[in-house]
Amino acid sequence: MSIWSRITDALAALASGEGLSVVLDRLRTPPERSVAFTIAVIALGAKMAKADGQVTRDEVAAFRQIFAIPPGEEANAARVFNLARQDVAGFDAYARKIKRMFRDDDQILADLAEGLFHIAVADGHYHPDEDAFLSEVARIFGLSDRCFRALRARFVGDAPRDPYDVLGVGHDAPLTEIRSAWKRAVRDCHPDRMVARGVPEEAVKLAERRLIDINRAWEEISAKQAA
Repeated sequence: MSIWSRITDALAALASGEGLSVVLDRLRTPPERSVAFTIAVIALGAKMAKADGQVTRDEVAAFRQIFAIPPGEEANAARVFNLARQDVAGFDAYARKIKRMFRDDDQILADLAEGLFHIAVADGHYHPDEDAFLSEVARIFGLSDRCFRALRARFVGDAPRDPYDVLGVGHDAPLTEIRSAWKRAVRDCHPDRMVARGVPEEAVKLAERRLIDINRAWEEISAKQAA
């Protein structure tokens, strides 16, 4: 059964008049965490699309890039998106529910934030309201300022980039510690690890840009310390 068929089943379980946030409450445990992850990215993405006042074709296409939505499942993806836009619950309510759902794994929350950044810049612009939205979501998720800066720099071309932020280490950390952080970050990008923590197979491609950034950061730091 595809992720989209499982999402359809989850939505079909809603009673009349219940909000989409109810779905998230029902998807707290494996194997449905991957369904929750997908719904969370689309739902928060829909809320974020309202932050800059418009939903562009590029933003919709970004969902397809992340989740490889097959033609027969487009209606199901659109249903989640539209439910989120219409739901009276604010994005902060969604973000808090998602934080509680994934409270045992900060990395999957970072995965989710990465998907939102991918969507935010899909139209070629990064709106100040999108930055405020993502900053608040990251705060609710409990992501560090360093993590948020690294994510923003990965996707926003003119944002300041610090390789130490990318690896989550201090500027005064010894090279052995930095090397360990680099290796750990590379392991966290492995598809098997991502699927194990609840990222659907359709979204594993999120790690491609991250891995490039991680290796680049290690090369920059190691070269600097060797000089």
